[in-house]
Amino acid sequence: MPFTRDLYQSEENRVMEFGCIEDCSQCCIEREYYPSKRFGKIGVLILPEEKERIEKLAAKNGLEINILPRIGISDEEDSPIKVLAYQLMGHEKNGNTCPFLDSESGQRSPHGGFPCRIYKERPLACMAYPLIESEPITLDQRCKFCKKHGDADGNLNSEIESLLKIKEKMTCSAMHVWRYATNIGEAEDRGIMESGWILEE
Repeated sequence: MPFTRDLYQSEENRVMEFGCIEDCSQCCIEREYYPSKRFGKIGVLILPEEKERIEKLAAKNGLEINILPRIGISDEEDSPIKVLAYQLMGHEKNGNTCPFLDSESGQRSPHGGFPCRIYKERPLACMAYPLIESEPITLDQRCKFCKKHGDADGNLNSEIESLLKIKEKMTCSAMHVWRYATNIGEAEDRGIMESGWILEE
């Protein structure tokens, strides 16, 4: 696993340090169906304490955004009584492309991709990328860097810290966990997708 490996390996055996691939903005553009097409595409995870700040940043930038619930909890099977996480949806009809991605100004980020309008104030989930919350923590293999190199050794301390903060906020002792179906995705999947809260089995 990349986060427990000795960072002082010989140069020929050393795995690459993580860094954005030249001209890439893929993680800000492509959204996936999760956990299945039934639930529609997911947005960027937003913690409840981040929601108001992200809404204010959108207003400050003159952007319309769509924040939906993502994970809810309850002790009964009726409906969720508390939202553990929200999600910032992409602005395209199919759910893709973060509304804060600046693809119109002609500016570029240091690695040549489109810049983020709120990079210094971006959500924890963006700060944690390309780490995936799983046991054990892994790298997102859809990321172009991770696809190319397969692994990463270093330069991930702030990402690990951000992911651990998210995991801490998502820990609960509720009896039931609910996932919100967005009904957002590709046109050909309209008949599969649902909308609203679905109790996890």
